[in-house]
Amino acid sequence: MKNAIIVHGKPSKEEYFDPKGSQHNKHWLPWLQQELSKQGVQALIPEFPEPYEPNYEKWKSVMDTLPITEHTILVGHSCGAGFLVRWLSENKIQVDKVALVAPWIDTLYSRAPEMFTNLVIDETLASRTMGVCIFISSDDDEDIQDSVQRLTASIKDVELKEFEDKGHFVKKHMKTEEFPELRDYLLQ
Repeated sequence: MKNAIIVHGKPSKEEYFDPKGSQHNKHWLPWLQQELSKQGVQALIPEFPEPYEPNYEKWKSVMDTLPITEHTILVGHSCGAGFLVRWLSENKIQVDKVALVAPWIDTLYSRAPEMFTNLVIDETLASRTMGVCIFISSDDDEDIQDSVQRLTASIKDVELKEFEDKGHFVKKHMKTEEFPELRDYLLQ
């Protein structure tokens, strides 16, 4: 049975503790979970520990408990996408499609050193998937653009879907919580 794991990004500490909702209930993540569920794909959005100070080993300990098989779709947003790149590079497993939305790998090691300091990108990562696609918007921050440039130079056979007006793919930039382009890619 096909399933999906959706990995949230790195919020600020204030955003994380905002009483209006936790990180995994924001932006397009719950919408995508529901859309996949409508198509019979069980989708999980786990909340990773202390996402405002992401630590690879702590996040890995959560990821390693999840039901991941060759039928699992992986979706990551921002730091969550960067986490997936490292996790897949270190764990040579077969999965279904992988979508990296506005992936961030902290190329300067300044805001998430515990997540990316020892990142070694496996150039063959895509060969163990049914496809890796990066979603990027030209109006996102420079550090995201740098991350995408490094990822596309490092991973063979990665697909790139470019947009002009989606910013960092958060609700305030997209003006919606729906992300049909991502849903359609995952379900095609």
